[in-house]
Amino acid sequence: MDLVGVLDIGGEGVAAVVDLAAALKADPSSVASSREGMRVGLFFEKPSTRTRVSCEVGAAELGAQPVVLKNDEVGLGTREAPQDVARVLERYLDVLAFRVFDHRNLELMAEHAEAPVINLLSDLEHPCQAIADLLTVVEHRPLEGASIAYIGDGNNVAHSLMLAASSVGASVTVATPTGYGPSDTVVERARAGATGGAQISVTDDPLAAVAGADAVYTDVWTSMGSEAEAEERRTRFEPFRVTEDLFQAAGDDAIFMHCLPAHRGEEVTDGVMEHPRSRVFDQAENRLHAFKAILLHLTA
Repeated sequence: MDLVGVLDIGGEGVAAVVDLAAALKADPSSVASSREGMRVGLFFEKPSTRTRVSCEVGAAELGAQPVVLKNDEVGLGTREAPQDVARVLERYLDVLAFRVFDHRNLELMAEHAEAPVINLLSDLEHPCQAIADLLTVVEHRPLEGASIAYIGDGNNVAHSLMLAASSVGASVTVATPTGYGPSDTVVERARAGATGGAQISVTDDPLAAVAGADAVYTDVWTSMGSEAEAEERRTRFEPFRVTEDLFQAAGDDAIFMHCLPAHRGEEVTDGVMEHPRSRVFDQAENRLHAFKAILLHLTA
C-alpha cells in the first residue's frame, strides 16, 4: 500500500489516519506505535523545513531509523532511473518517502517497489499535508458537513485538500484566477469520491468562496519551480489576498489555515496570520502527528 496520492488509501483510510493522528497527538502512549528497527528513507529533491523535520522526528519517535537522502547524492531521473532507485533503496530500507518535482517519478517508484512509497510532495499532490489539514479542521469541528474555502493557486496542496476532504464528507470551494485553477481531472476525482453530501466547487470569486466557510485556507502564489512567473502571478492574484475583510466574510468562528512558508503581505496579511483564530502553527505541528499516523497505517 502506498500514499502516492490521497485516494491510494481510500476515504476510510483517510478517516482512519486522521483519527490515529488525533490519538497520537492527544496521548502518544495511548497507541501501540513502536516501529523499532524500521528503516525509513526520506528523499528530498526539493528543499524542505516542515517535511524534513516532521518526518525525521516522527520516524525517530516511533523507534524507526530515518535515513535522509538528497538529490545531489541520488540523481533521480538523471544519474539513475526512478524505478532503479526504488528497487535499490528497498533492499536497504523498509519505507521509501520522496519529496519530488515530477509526480510521474513517484508513480514509477511505486510501480517497481514492494516497500511502501510515500509522497512527501510532488507537483500533483501533497497528501501528507492534507492529512495534517484535516486534523487541524477536526480539532475545530467535525469533518462531515464542514466547508473549507481555499483561496489562491489551484496547486498540489489544493488538489490533495479536495481529494481528502471530500472523501470524509467535507466540502471545498477553490477560488482562483482564471487559468490558475486546479486540474479538471482532480476536481472530477474529488467529486467522484465525495461522501456525506460533500461538494467540490471552483470559482473566480474569493468573497463568494469564503461566505459562511468553517475554514479559510491559502498558500503561496508562486510555488518552487514557477519562479519565472512570480511577477505576473502577483498581478493576477492580487484580488485573492486573504485580508482581514475577506476573512471576516467567513463564518463567525472560522479558522485560518496556511501550509507555510507564508509570504506575509502577499497571499495573506499579517493581521490574518496573527488572528486569534489563525491555526497556522497548529497546522504545522500536525505535520508531525500526520506523518507518524501515515507511517503506522502503511506498515500495520
